[in-house]
Amino acid sequence: MSEPEVNEEAFFPEYEEESATRKPVAFWDRSKIVLLLLLAWFAIVLAARSANPLESFGAAARITLHDKWWLTLLIGIEMLRQANYLLAERSASWNMFWNESVVEPMGKIGAGWNDWTRFRVSRALKIFGILALLAVVLAAYYHTSPLVSLFQFPATVYSSLPLIGQLLFAFVFVILQFVGLFWFLSKGGVDVYFPGDIKTRFTDVWGQDSVLERVKENIIFLKSPEEIEEKGGYVPGGILLWGPPGTGKTLIAEAVAGETENPYVFVDPGAFINMFMGVGVLKVKGLFRKLRKLSLRYGGVVVFFDEADSLGSRGSLMPQGTFGFSENQVSPSHGCNGMSYLSESSLRQVLLGRAPSAVEEEPRRGWTSKVIAGMGGMNGGGGGSGTLQALLTELSGLKKPRGFFNRVVRRALGLRPKNPPKYRILVMMATNLPQALDEALLRPGRIDRIYRVGYPSKAGRIRTYKGYLAKVTHNLTESDIDRLATITPYATGATMKDLVNESLITAIRDGRDVITWRDVIRAKQLKELGPPEDVEYIERERHAVAVHEACHAVMAAVTRQHLTIDIATIEKGSNYLGMVASIPPEDQFTHWRSEYEADIMVSLASLAGERLFFGGDNSSGVSADLEGATQLATLMEGYWGMGSTISSHGVTQSVGIGGGSKQGRQSGQRELPRGIGDRIEGRLEEIYKETLRILEQNRSEILSVAHALETAKTITGEDVMAIVDKTEGPLVDGRIYANSAFIAELERYHTAVAEAHRNHRPVDVALPTAGEGSFKTIDVLDKSLNNTAAMVEPEL
Repeated sequence: MSEPEVNEEAFFPEYEEESATRKPVAFWDRSKIVLLLLLAWFAIVLAARSANPLESFGAAARITLHDKWWLTLLIGIEMLRQANYLLAERSASWNMFWNESVVEPMGKIGAGWNDWTRFRVSRALKIFGILALLAVVLAAYYHTSPLVSLFQFPATVYSSLPLIGQLLFAFVFVILQFVGLFWFLSKGGVDVYFPGDIKTRFTDVWGQDSVLERVKENIIFLKSPEEIEEKGGYVPGGILLWGPPGTGKTLIAEAVAGETENPYVFVDPGAFINMFMGVGVLKVKGLFRKLRKLSLRYGGVVVFFDEADSLGSRGSLMPQGTFGFSENQVSPSHGCNGMSYLSESSLRQVLLGRAPSAVEEEPRRGWTSKVIAGMGGMNGGGGGSGTLQALLTELSGLKKPRGFFNRVVRRALGLRPKNPPKYRILVMMATNLPQALDEALLRPGRIDRIYRVGYPSKAGRIRTYKGYLAKVTHNLTESDIDRLATITPYATGATMKDLVNESLITAIRDGRDVITWRDVIRAKQLKELGPPEDVEYIERERHAVAVHEACHAVMAAVTRQHLTIDIATIEKGSNYLGMVASIPPEDQFTHWRSEYEADIMVSLASLAGERLFFGGDNSSGVSADLEGATQLATLMEGYWGMGSTISSHGVTQSVGIGGGSKQGRQSGQRELPRGIGDRIEGRLEEIYKETLRILEQNRSEILSVAHALETAKTITGEDVMAIVDKTEGPLVDGRIYANSAFIAELERYHTAVAEAHRNHRPVDVALPTAGEGSFKTIDVLDKSLNNTAAMVEPEL
């Protein structure tokens, strides 16, 4: 079914033409103050008559008009005010004259106040006015001062009650103390923004165009519901925005608040976490009571629940999948940053520590997850203590008759209660844990639309960088911005904003106001890797680290095509000894077995290389590499259909086949023809042998890259390729490694280091030096265009 065509220009504020006349008001809003003043006037007349019963009503009215002339004056002023408003609703010229001559000058008195402050001041003045008017009426009745009459009235009411009434009043008073306490606890955590309070617009949200178009559609339907209701449909009332942190979910909600002419209610994530059970339920009911009032008053309201998983979950998720969290997890030794050799999709699977069945890219109806029962008792929060159930009831229970008079008085009179009006409430929620939300919350009718706010595409990243760079002074070219978007493939809006800000701080630290490419690269390295540690390796350990990283780099250069090397370094960081980082040359959404096998070969290159160059010995620095290779091989063999069998280990594990569960093993259920552990080990052994063969064929290239790393400490991906291809690179002249005599020197140096390693003694041979000009004596960081890791994660 095609979607209804709507005209956005007819509904968004920036496209609306300003009305020439004043917006008409309802009859009750026009007459309520006059009726209140007239009621007070009649009450004073009756009080005067009660003091002198022989006096006629007309005489009492004349005395009141004379003695209470100020009340008559107020009635006249209010009638003139309403007449002025009525004239402004009919005449455009009078409305313009009144606004320019009276309203705008008077509006400067509270120019520094926002709409919410004006509302609260107006409410306080109204309460004060009503109390003052009541005090005047009571003073006329009691023939005393207005202030004393306010205190005399409750005493008179209480003394006029019989004993049973007084006892009942005392009981009610005690109950009101508890009601007041819980009412006080149920407040807070909810902020109301009126039209004009928020300046963020849809034009301020970059890189999420597809989501914005859908959200705009919901706002259009909120403003003009007849567009869909006249055709037999209903207005979608709930939107869930989910995705990684920092991708712009809250910013989209702010833009909705800025674009819509309706009030915007922001619900704090911790608003429903309370000490006492039941307070969360009161907060939910109070929130929706406020939403209904705002909806009726303004024609619609938008409410936004940030971090909805704190409220919309009945409990905590149990660890799922093959790599669930364990109390016995062993932290690997401090060594090479092995996770950086995996492609991004592989890295996410490994870091999440779960099988792909638990790492869904899209939220699904029908999630099946084990949950722990929601917390109860005195300290339940989030979805516990009935808060989630109250939210579900309010989201789908807005069609019941409401109001004491409507439900009780009309039924007592034998009348049918009136149906409630249509409350225009748009519920927006944001979360980065959609799997934690209860299915009852996600059903249509509560949450009608689910939008993924994912990582921006390259075009979106370029647009985002341009938007943030436009706010500062810089000399980056279009080519620089395009390259920056390429080397930050999984950057979010928040990280891109932070990168630009850190670049500005770097420039200011150097005494400049203009951001250069050098500032951007330095800021990127600082944010992703942290500052390098000012330490020096002993010579044999420096060579071992260089060989380790050289094996990774050469293997990546020879076998991996879906990623390109960005940087190779042996400078020690906060959580790594060395690093070879890669970036994807283009956005890619599917990955193949050959690519994953290349990732495993790059990971296993450290183990195979250390054993190859150090006589079968290897360091503890390969632990992270082995962990990543094993986990990736497990996913390939058991879940992705890239192994020797077709069956999914996720299914066999859940039903207890093949040793997949404790119950299955205890009950003696049949095993698979070949255990998945054996298959994984067999796959890794095959890949290891192929890795060792490739390293043996490229022994001279590995020693060459290791020499370059020991000499320069940090080289670029172009330099690695130049060394492998024996060509000239941007920083390293790879042609010197085509000299067989120089390679022989590198072999002798390595032999000496290996001997020193076995005997734990200093190296007695100096590092061979290349010819003059082979290594450019410039700051690598200043000249390299790709001198940071785009896919580095802290070592696990």
